[in-house]
Amino acid sequence: QVQLLESGGGSVQSGGSLKLSCGASNYFYCMAWFRQAPGKGREAVASLTSDGAANYAAPVKGRFTISRVDSDKTFHLQMNNLEPNDTAIYYCAARYMRCYDNWDRESDYIYWGQGTQVTVSS
Repeated sequence: QVQLLESGGGSVQSGGSLKLSCGASNYFYCMAWFRQAPGKGREAVASLTSDGAANYAAPVKGRFTISRVDSDKTFHLQMNNLEPNDTAIYYCAARYMRCYDNWDRESDYIYWGQGTQVTVSS
Protein backbone atom coordinates (compact mmCIF):
# COMPACT_ATOMS: atom_id res chain seq x y z
CA GLN A 1 0.00 0.00 0.00
CA VAL A 2 1.46 3.32 -1.09
CA GLN A 3 1.71 5.93 1.63
CA LEU A 4 2.82 9.55 1.78
CA LEU A 5 3.30 10.94 5.26
CA GLU A 6 3.84 14.65 5.80
CA SER A 7 5.37 16.37 8.80
CA GLY A 8 6.78 19.75 9.74
CA GLY A 9 3.80 22.09 9.64
CA GLY A 10 3.18 24.67 12.32
CA SER A 11 2.72 28.34 13.09
CA VAL A 12 5.26 31.07 12.45
CA GLN A 13 5.35 34.83 12.16
CA SER A 14 5.72 36.61 8.86
CA GLY A 15 9.30 36.35 7.64
CA GLY A 16 9.90 33.07 9.42
CA SER A 17 10.80 29.65 8.03
CA LEU A 18 9.43 26.13 8.11
CA LYS A 19 10.55 22.87 6.55
CA LEU A 20 7.99 20.32 5.47
CA SER A 21 8.88 16.68 4.90
CA CYS A 22 7.10 13.90 3.08
CA GLY A 23 8.09 10.28 3.46
CA ALA A 24 7.07 7.96 0.65
CA SER A 25 6.74 4.21 0.73
CA ASN A 26 7.62 3.95 -2.99
CA TYR A 27 10.02 5.67 -5.37
CA PHE A 28 8.32 8.13 -7.74
CA TYR A 29 9.63 10.01 -10.74
CA CYS A 30 7.73 13.14 -9.76
CA MET A 31 6.88 14.42 -6.32
CA ALA A 32 5.15 17.69 -5.60
CA TRP A 33 3.67 19.96 -2.99
CA PHE A 34 0.22 21.51 -3.28
CA ARG A 35 -1.60 23.79 -0.86
CA GLN A 36 -5.15 24.80 -0.12
CA ALA A 37 -5.91 28.06 1.63
CA PRO A 38 -9.21 28.60 3.47
CA GLY A 39 -12.03 29.12 0.99
CA LYS A 40 -9.84 28.47 -2.05
CA GLY A 41 -9.05 25.60 -4.36
CA ARG A 42 -5.91 23.51 -4.16
CA GLU A 43 -2.93 24.95 -6.02
CA ALA A 44 0.46 23.63 -7.00
CA VAL A 45 3.48 24.92 -5.13
CA ALA A 46 6.51 23.03 -6.41
CA SER A 47 7.55 19.76 -8.00
CA LEU A 48 10.73 17.76 -8.33
CA THR A 49 11.60 15.13 -10.91
CA SER A 50 13.94 12.27 -10.10
CA ASP A 51 16.71 13.86 -12.17
CA GLY A 52 16.62 16.98 -10.04
CA ALA A 53 14.56 19.29 -12.26
CA ALA A 54 12.36 21.53 -10.15
CA ASN A 55 9.34 23.68 -10.88
CA TYR A 56 7.92 26.44 -8.70
CA ALA A 57 4.72 28.43 -8.72
CA ALA A 58 5.30 32.14 -9.20
CA PRO A 59 4.19 33.21 -5.68
CA VAL A 60 6.83 31.03 -3.99
CA LYS A 61 9.73 31.24 -6.43
CA GLY A 62 12.85 32.44 -4.67
CA ARG A 63 11.43 31.70 -1.22
CA PHE A 64 10.70 27.96 -1.31
CA THR A 65 13.06 25.12 -2.19
CA ILE A 66 12.04 21.56 -2.95
CA SER A 67 14.54 18.75 -2.46
CA ARG A 68 14.66 15.00 -1.98
CA VAL A 69 16.72 12.34 -0.28
CA ASP A 70 16.57 9.27 -2.47
CA SER A 71 18.03 6.92 0.07
CA ASP A 72 14.94 7.15 2.26
CA LYS A 73 12.38 8.26 -0.35
CA THR A 74 11.82 11.52 1.51
CA PHE A 75 11.36 14.92 -0.01
CA HIS A 76 11.23 18.32 1.60
CA LEU A 77 9.91 21.80 1.11
CA GLN A 78 12.05 24.49 2.72
CA MET A 79 9.92 27.60 3.10
CA ASN A 80 11.67 30.87 3.88
CA ASN A 81 10.43 34.43 4.24
CA LEU A 82 6.90 33.17 4.84
CA GLU A 83 3.97 35.50 4.30
CA PRO A 84 0.41 35.41 5.66
CA ASN A 85 -0.76 34.45 2.14
CA ASP A 86 1.19 31.21 2.54
CA THR A 87 -1.24 30.05 5.21
CA ALA A 88 -2.79 26.83 3.97
CA ILE A 89 -2.92 23.09 4.33
CA TYR A 90 0.05 21.68 2.45
CA TYR A 91 -0.18 18.32 0.71
CA CYS A 92 2.54 16.20 -0.79
CA ALA A 93 1.66 14.30 -3.93
CA ALA A 94 3.36 11.79 -6.18
CA ARG A 95 3.04 10.30 -9.63
CA TYR A 96 5.04 7.93 -11.82
CA MET A 97 5.18 10.33 -14.78
CA ARG A 98 8.04 12.79 -14.71
CA CYS A 99 7.29 16.42 -13.85
CA TYR A 100 8.36 17.95 -17.16
CA ASP A 101 4.82 18.46 -18.44
CA ASN A 102 1.77 19.64 -16.52
CA TRP A 103 3.60 19.49 -13.23
CA ASP A 104 0.90 21.65 -11.67
CA ARG A 105 -2.06 19.58 -12.82
CA GLU A 106 -3.65 18.15 -9.72
CA SER A 107 -5.48 15.36 -11.55
CA ASP A 108 -2.18 13.86 -12.76
CA TYR A 109 -1.09 12.95 -9.24
CA ILE A 110 -2.14 9.55 -8.04
CA TYR A 111 -1.04 9.54 -4.42
CA TRP A 112 -1.62 12.17 -1.77
CA GLY A 113 -0.63 12.76 1.80
CA GLN A 114 -3.09 13.70 4.51
CA GLY A 115 -2.00 17.35 4.66
CA THR A 116 -0.21 19.47 7.23
CA GLN A 117 -1.29 22.91 8.41
CA VAL A 118 0.97 25.93 7.93
CA THR A 119 -0.13 29.18 9.56
CA VAL A 120 1.72 32.46 9.08
CA SER A 121 0.73 35.41 11.21
CA SER A 122 1.51 39.03 10.44
